[in-house]
Amino acid sequence: MALSLPVPPAPARPPRRYLRPPAPLHFPVHVPMPETDLHLLGRIALYESVRLALGDQGLVSSDQFVYWDATDPKKCLAPDLGVRVGAPRSPIDSWKIWERGAPQVGVELVSDFDRSDRALERRLERYRQAGVLEVVRFDPRREPELRLWDLVDGDLVERDPADPEALRCDAMGLYWCIKEEPGIGRVLRLARDKAGLEFLPTPAEAARESAEAARAAQEIAEARVRELEALLSKRDA
Repeated sequence: MALSLPVPPAPARPPRRYLRPPAPLHFPVHVPMPETDLHLLGRIALYESVRLALGDQGLVSSDQFVYWDATDPKKCLAPDLGVRVGAPRSPIDSWKIWERGAPQVGVELVSDFDRSDRALERRLERYRQAGVLEVVRFDPRREPELRLWDLVDGDLVERDPADPEALRCDAMGLYWCIKEEPGIGRVLRLARDKAGLEFLPTPAEAARESAEAARAAQEIAEARVRELEALLSKRDA
């Protein structure tokens, strides 16, 4: 039987000297950007509804930096909504593609300061370089309000709005729709149906729907009790 001899520890070596100190790259997690209240409310509603719908079955970001080049922190974008279906849900400070994979969906809610065609071209080029499969741009102050692009053979190609499936989000199997919100205006949402009627609720909307359903069920139950009491009264008369 062979004996297992202990392995001697490696001899300690003196600290190694370098010609310069290390300079690791810094990838910022936040830079203050101008945002109106209406833009903020629309962004939060879209983010919360998608996050609630996907649960633990997807990674969802909103306004966090997405980096696609580990050698250059300047190569980044910050979509109002970023989604990767099937990735484990986890807190996000910044989204590094070499760690998490690229978002399958990136959404831009247009603000007054980035409405120019030149800004659009720059954004699309960044999404193309990042490898985002579907890019959505919503601008309620400009026609067309909603534009969508797909990454096809390395090129971002805009969808034909006349296509019956133009509004389908392939990654989530849902449909983009525009919803009129009281006090906010027209906002971008996602729906389960092509007509845009069964939209994904936010947690607050889901709670209201649940409360309304419970109240309706209670009213039906109380009405049924009254009917039974009336029948019993007639029988006993």
